[in-house]
Amino acid sequence: MAFAADCVGPEVENAVNAAQAGSVLLLENLRFHPEEEANDPGFARQLAALAPLYVNDAFGSAHRAHASTEGITHFVQKAAAGFLMEKELRYLGGALETPQRPFIAILGGAKISDKIEVIENLLGKVDRLLIGGAMMFTFLKSQGHSIGKSLCEEEQVGLGP
Repeated sequence: MAFAADCVGPEVENAVNAAQAGSVLLLENLRFHPEEEANDPGFARQLAALAPLYVNDAFGSAHRAHASTEGITHFVQKAAAGFLMEKELRYLGGALETPQRPFIAILGGAKISDKIEVIENLLGKVDRLLIGGAMMFTFLKSQGHSIGKSLCEEEQVGLGP
């Protein structure tokens, strides 16, 4: 196994082109680049230069419009969901279409803004919705609770009826 000190650029492209069939080349974490979360087209194009095909098998981050999840799909010959993604989607689809009761959903994470559509869609389907992670502090603050220095999305506090 080889390691590249970055995930884009001429040195990485050379390492990819020099890799033998069946070998593994581990690239540096792309989240070190601010262009990743900004879904910068130039950065996405650099990522796409590494391979003609793109398979996303990261269900947990597939909702993010980042260069490595959405942007890259515009610059590769073919893009697809992987087998794990397919399995997750089938399970989730079945759980939402014919849920066993009681149907309780647990959501966590840092930002409500990333999950507000999911929350709104689940409200009419679940018997209970449990919110955890840092998101809960925004909800608590909107109910008038003190949250100290906990993470809060201030712009989401007034959201809702």
